[in-house]
Amino acid sequence: MRTFLRENGLAIFFGTIFVGTLAAQSLAGQRLVSAEQREHGGSAVSWWDYVTSPDFWGAVMENWQSEFLQFTLFIGATVWLVQKGSNESKKLDDVGLESDEQQEVGRHATADSPRFARADGLVRRLYENSLLLAMGLIFLATWLAQSLNNWRTFDEEQRAHGDAAVSWGRYLLDPDFWEKTLQNWQSEFLAVGVMVVFTIFLRQRGSPESKPVGAPHDETASSG
Repeated sequence: MRTFLRENGLAIFFGTIFVGTLAAQSLAGQRLVSAEQREHGGSAVSWWDYVTSPDFWGAVMENWQSEFLQFTLFIGATVWLVQKGSNESKKLDDVGLESDEQQEVGRHATADSPRFARADGLVRRLYENSLLLAMGLIFLATWLAQSLNNWRTFDEEQRAHGDAAVSWGRYLLDPDFWEKTLQNWQSEFLAVGVMVVFTIFLRQRGSPESKPVGAPHDETASSG
């Protein structure tokens, strides 16, 4: 057990705080919605009713989809774009998909390479792009879930004010949807850009996200 915990420390740490913060968000959100309901003469909502509501899942999906968009774009962009001196960039000469030898695929695969790295044709093409594909598909799924849940919440508010409900397609053109979407996107893009630039000049001893403390600022430390 001790070996398992040590070898999987990052996954366990982030999995634990993810579950904890999601639970805390649900409790805080349920109290907030209940307080708003009472202010308008309604009754409090149960925790279960809140966590199965479009209000809760719309808020959750807003954050999830922006995070996966961030990683999807970063994974794709760093294949072709570099930043001199940044630990988040490949070396300047490694722009592009790199050779089969560098990537250890096909006849250059080693004995302990994944089985799909030794395959040919479409199977290998899918595997060598599987990270980008997985992140992109999760982004699309969470974006769709966000739009559907926020649409349901929007329609409930429309009906509460005596206005007509709108179709999902019409909601996708509404400022309400894009204001909620873009406020998350811009924060993710800012965070990635800041990380790329900060790793040129700043250090954190012992972190793989940083160059060695004594490395020159113009050294692009990551091998990609």
